[in-house]
Amino acid sequence: MFVDPFVQMADAPDFFLQVLWEGLVSGVLYALIALGFVLIFKSSRIFNFAQGIMVVFAALTLVGLYEMGLPAWVSVGVTLLVMYGLAMCVERVVLRPLVGQPDIILFMASIGVTMFLIGFGEFVFGGENKVMITEALGIPTGAIELNPFDGFVLIEEKDLTAVIMAVLLVLGLLLFLNKTAMGRAIRALGDDPQAALSVGISLSQIWVLVWFIAGVIALATGIVWGARAGVSFALEVIAYKALPVLMLGGLESVAGAIIGGIAIGLLEKIFEIYWGQPLLGGNTETWFAFILALVVLLFRPQGLFGERIIERV
Repeated sequence: MFVDPFVQMADAPDFFLQVLWEGLVSGVLYALIALGFVLIFKSSRIFNFAQGIMVVFAALTLVGLYEMGLPAWVSVGVTLLVMYGLAMCVERVVLRPLVGQPDIILFMASIGVTMFLIGFGEFVFGGENKVMITEALGIPTGAIELNPFDGFVLIEEKDLTAVIMAVLLVLGLLLFLNKTAMGRAIRALGDDPQAALSVGISLSQIWVLVWFIAGVIALATGIVWGARAGVSFALEVIAYKALPVLMLGGLESVAGAIIGGIAIGLLEKIFEIYWGQPLLGGNTETWFAFILALVVLLFRPQGLFGERIIERV
């Protein structure tokens, strides 16, 4: 149990590289989902329970518009408009009346948004599984064969595209948060809400913006996950694999979401292949990340990258 897995890694380094690649792809996508949670929490102190269903709703909207006859990239543009409209509706109808309410009330409101999107999505698009419009979007579906260590590693082009898309989106988001006035306003609101409001930062504008950005992230996630596993309401469950990423990296840390997501993706895949399957019969990927996050929380409740809370009495 302690030695043999490492012997296997050394004896078959090409297979180990394949495992690392699969874990990296999952980890990057986990990090992408976690960023949606982090952005909304930083700006409004709301844990957005609806982020998972937003992934499903964005993907269903994209596929549904394409099935109605719109070209693929026009469908992407219209879906972004739909996600912006959703952000405005959430701010006007749900969040604005609840300004100043306890955090638990806002959290319950996000659960209400989740239930609404599930019902509305099933009413408009139906509950059956759909196929992501991978080829129509120009996403390659072939594979690249590599031969490291005189072995064999297979990299699916759609996975490579997913990683590149996620990296570009994360870099764009970091540039937006650090180099633009609205990005600095979001950071200021997260660091000190009262001071940010006192200098004229509009709470409603920031909330619409961050929910829209979360919608953009949801659409990107829905496209890449949909290309791998199809489009259905089961994607909501996959999205909640970001929860241990948040527990590991901290609810307020963008860097924590990125590093935590990649770390969990790699570790859960390595554990599944070298320990889970031979010792526990497999299927450890469903719970490994949560156990790892629980262990971290026992020693560092704010996560690895969260700020330590100090209360003076």
